[in-house]
Amino acid sequence: MTDTQLDAASVSAGSIYWKRNLAISLIGSFTTIVAMTLLLPFLPLYVEELGVSDHAAIVQWSGIAYGATFLAAALVAPLWGRLGDIYGRKLMLVRASLGMTLAISLMGMAGNIWQLVALRLFVGLAGGYSSGSMVLVATQTPKDRSAWALGLLSSGIMAGNLVGPLIGGVLPPIIGIRGTFLSAGAMIFFAFLATTFLIKEEKSPARKQAAKASGGWKSIADKRPVIAMLATGMLLMFANMSIEPIITVYVAQIVPAADAVTMISGIVMSAAALGSILSASWLGKLADRIGHWPVISGALAVAGLLLIPQAFVTSAWQLIILRFLMGAALGGLLPCIAAVIRHSVPDSAAGSILGFSISSQYVGQVAGPILGGFVGGHIGMRAVFLGTSVLLVAGAAYAWLVRPTDKQTSHLD
Repeated sequence: MTDTQLDAASVSAGSIYWKRNLAISLIGSFTTIVAMTLLLPFLPLYVEELGVSDHAAIVQWSGIAYGATFLAAALVAPLWGRLGDIYGRKLMLVRASLGMTLAISLMGMAGNIWQLVALRLFVGLAGGYSSGSMVLVATQTPKDRSAWALGLLSSGIMAGNLVGPLIGGVLPPIIGIRGTFLSAGAMIFFAFLATTFLIKEEKSPARKQAAKASGGWKSIADKRPVIAMLATGMLLMFANMSIEPIITVYVAQIVPAADAVTMISGIVMSAAALGSILSASWLGKLADRIGHWPVISGALAVAGLLLIPQAFVTSAWQLIILRFLMGAALGGLLPCIAAVIRHSVPDSAAGSILGFSISSQYVGQVAGPILGGFVGGHIGMRAVFLGTSVLLVAGAAYAWLVRPTDKQTSHLD
């Protein structure tokens, strides 16, 4: 059997270490996301501590510092994915965890706002542990278990996004803002150690040679499913984030007690994430059994329909329940997107194409709040819900139309 045949066989069966690697990737992704998001509650306070005094400037610099990471990550994700295809996916996780350890620890030593923004940019450029984990798990897990494994990993990532801000609200009063950054750096350093010594990746000379020879996109026979998944990932993040800028104002219209608006807004925002955490692995398992495309189309359609009553709620509990159900519907999308891409491209190009997928999601994450805020401010808040609903239903129809028609392909993809 040739090297290429051996490589293809290993891709279908998965790595013998896939369960161990999934566990370490899950823990590492949760840890790094917690460390990345714990600064949210105290970021404006830290910006002020670094010498920015004007209120408007504090808000502006907080937004710049927060968004810098995602902008940088979106630009370099395909590059890290391609390097992972050539030199190994584990190496990319080691690089990301070490880079994030240094950058987040140094944030606690920043002397001015420019240093903080530069370090936030560096985190985006050097980081990407969770996205690298998605690539590693997608390429090493047996095909018939891939959506379940990616769903479990997605749950860990989303849980980190929930837990991070909670820890960020508790730690600074106890150990100080700078101490919190150093603690976060130490947390990621343990993820670096676990990744370095516990993750195992078999060498694949055939994949390395193929990755060097192929141009990523050139090696994909049918590009339609991949393009559909890039659009779906962007749409998913757009739908999640388009509502964020208006939620507090929207809640204020339906909650009579002004002092409860902030707390209820936080619950509304968390409800969708909690729904996704609980549903991701289950929907991934369902997709492994019935196919990824029906789950993708169904999830988009259900989420789109659930947005319509959100535009007409009369009490906070109705909005909380609807956001939870919408999050549960969308929870299976990220693992299914990664699984379809994984099954639609050669192993030698999987990392670079999944990197493009991550970049498209960041585009949605940035565009969602901008367009949602603009539409909500100039047309009306109901228009944000209804407009996003139309986009999701259209995305469901598009995904259904471009799905592979051959029965065997549909089962695998």
